[in-house]
Amino acid sequence: MVFKYLKSGVNVNDDDFNTIYPPPIRVAAEFHFTPVDVAKFAAQVLVNRPGMRVLDIGSGAGKFCMIGATCTNGHFTGVEQRETLCQLSNQLAEGYMLSNVSFVHSNITDIGFDGFDAFYFFNSFYENINRDNPIDSSVKLDRRRYDEYSLCVRQKLDAMPLGTRLATYFSYLDEVPGSYMVRMTYFNGYLKLWEKTI
Repeated sequence: MVFKYLKSGVNVNDDDFNTIYPPPIRVAAEFHFTPVDVAKFAAQVLVNRPGMRVLDIGSGAGKFCMIGATCTNGHFTGVEQRETLCQLSNQLAEGYMLSNVSFVHSNITDIGFDGFDAFYFFNSFYENINRDNPIDSSVKLDRRRYDEYSLCVRQKLDAMPLGTRLATYFSYLDEVPGSYMVRMTYFNGYLKLWEKTI
């Protein structure tokens, strides 16, 4: 029902949306998953033409991608290192018949960026710094991984062509190369839209 509401423009709050998840995932949702209104807005800003391919870097349980796939005519791919979350995301997308979304179980270090036009990043590496609220215990958290993953994303984004779009939400911006310029900010500056200009 939440996806029908989203598609028709009806406001959906996070408590209602998160009912699609099992209880343990709902507990993590408030801290780790993008709010509905931010996800919807960011997706609509990123997809500025039909068929744009958006990669969510660290997609968790797929919330941003599923909302984006519902509210735009782009295609959304989420990469997630936790296999259980990736499986859950794919099951939900299939169950709700969302055809323009897919999820890949992989580490960001193993994903090529050249098949995508735009990127979304909600500080998915932060739990390696602040380990007070982990999603679960299935991955080993380490400060060095934050640095490694941020550098990897920065280098891959830097290699993208001019005009590549990026949205960051609640980010320290360690993953953003100097070749990107902020075009717009929203939600009190926490959501930033970038474009590669150099």
